[in-house]
Amino acid sequence: MAVAASLCSRNPSPFLGRFPPPPPRHPLPGKTQSGPCAGRSFRASGIRALFWRSKKSLEPRETVDLSLGDYTLTAPGAEDVSTTKPRPMQISLSVVSSISEVSSNDWDACALDATGPEKYNPFLSHGFLSSLEESHSAVKETGWMPRHIVAKDESGTVIGVVPLYLKSHSYGEFVFDHSWADAYYSYGSRYYPKYQCCVPFTPVTGPRILLRNSLYKDQVFDIVVDALKNLVAKSQVSSIHITFSSENEWHYLKEKGFLQRIGMQYHWRNRNYTCFDDFLMDMKQNKRKNIRQERKKISAQNLTMKRLQGNEIKAKHWDSFYTFYRNTTDNKWGSPHLTREFFHSMGSKMGDQVLLVVAEEGDELVAGALNLIGGDTVYGRLWGCHPRAYYPSLHFEACYYQAIEAAIELNLKTVEAGAQGEHKIQRGYMPVPTYSCHYLLDEDFSKAIDEFVVREATQVKLVMKMIQDSGPFKEGIE
Repeated sequence: MAVAASLCSRNPSPFLGRFPPPPPRHPLPGKTQSGPCAGRSFRASGIRALFWRSKKSLEPRETVDLSLGDYTLTAPGAEDVSTTKPRPMQISLSVVSSISEVSSNDWDACALDATGPEKYNPFLSHGFLSSLEESHSAVKETGWMPRHIVAKDESGTVIGVVPLYLKSHSYGEFVFDHSWADAYYSYGSRYYPKYQCCVPFTPVTGPRILLRNSLYKDQVFDIVVDALKNLVAKSQVSSIHITFSSENEWHYLKEKGFLQRIGMQYHWRNRNYTCFDDFLMDMKQNKRKNIRQERKKISAQNLTMKRLQGNEIKAKHWDSFYTFYRNTTDNKWGSPHLTREFFHSMGSKMGDQVLLVVAEEGDELVAGALNLIGGDTVYGRLWGCHPRAYYPSLHFEACYYQAIEAAIELNLKTVEAGAQGEHKIQRGYMPVPTYSCHYLLDEDFSKAIDEFVVREATQVKLVMKMIQDSGPFKEGIE
C-alpha cells in the first residue's frame, strides 16, 4: 500500500489537471528536483478527502459503446464544378475486442497496403497478432485488453484497422514511461489504464494506422486519429501511446496534437554484399579481426549452426526454443511474456516468414534465435540457450552473424536486431532513430512531458552522432 491523496471536487475527474499540487518538498543538500515534471505547477481545487489507497493500477474498464461513429467522406476534386460531382462515401468506425472479429484476409490487406510489398512487416499480420491473443500472451488477464479499431465502408468492406490495447501497466512496450506513471501518482492521479497502439512485446518500427489504398485514404487517416483521441476522453483514461510508428506517421501526428518522442536502435545495412567476407572488408581491421575470432569459437566448441525456415521447423524445435526463451526471461526479466502455445501457433500460421537459427552440439539443440522475414528486412527478435550450458560468443553468432548471412543470402537490405545493446556497434550494427507519439488528455502534464521529450531527443541525437563518428567501419563507408 502507498499513501495517496484522493482529491475530489464537485465534478470528480480522473485527470491530473483537476488536482492541486502536493505540498512542497525540501530537497536534501546538493540535490535538485528532476524528471519530466520538475519545476511545473498545476491547477488547484479543494481537497474533499484523504485516505489510504493502493498504488496498484485500476483494472481496465470495458468499453460499453463499441461504435465510434459514422462519417461522410468527400472524394478529392469534388469541389471542382467543371467535373461530375462524385458521390460522398459513408464509413463507420468501431472497436472490436479480439482480432478474431476481423478476417485474416481483410486485416492483412490493410497491413500490406499500409507498408507496400517491398516493406512488408510480418509483425502487423493477422497471423502474428492473432497468435498473441489465442495463446493468451496479449489478453486482458496479462494487462493487454484488445481494443482494435476497424473502419468499414457502406458496403461493409474493411478499409482500415488499428492494433490497439487497453493496458493496466507499461511492460512489454520498449518505450519506457514508468517515470510518467510515477509522476501522475505523486500528484494524486492515475496513469493506468491507458491505450497502447503497438505490436505487443515487439520493438519493431512500422505503420500503426493500417489503411487500404483509395482516394479517401488521407481523410480516413484523419478520422481514425480523431477517433483515437475521442476514445481516450470517452473511456476516461489518461492517454494513448503510438509506439514504434513509421516516421511519416510521427510527423503527421504532431499536427494532430501528439507529443513526439524518439529512441534509438541498432540496425545492420546491406551494402550490396555478396558474402559475409564482403561485409568484413568494410570494417576497421581490429573489428574485422574480432568478428573472425568470435566466429572461430563456434566450431572450436563443436557447435553446428543451422538456419531453419517454414516447414523445416518442427514441434520439437519450438519446444526446445521455449525452454531457451524461458532461460533468458528467468535470468533477465523474471517472468515470460509469451507462452509455449504462442510459438507453435505463430510458426504454423506464418510459414516461411519464420527463420529459426539453432545451434546443435552433436544431436542436441543447445540454443536458438528467432527471426521473422519481411519485405526487405530480417527482424531478429528472441534468443535463448540451454540453461545448464555456456558457450562463449554463441549469442553473437546466433543473433547477429547468422542474421547478416541470411540477409545477404536473401538479398534483403536490413537486419533489425531488436532493442538496445551497445555491444552490437562493434559487430556492424549502427544507430537509427525510432519514433513514438503520445497524446495525454491532461494539458498540464502534456506540457511537462513535452518539455521532457524535447530534452531527451537532444541527448539521443547527440549520442547517435557520436557513435556514427566513431563507428566500426572504415573511413568513407556510409
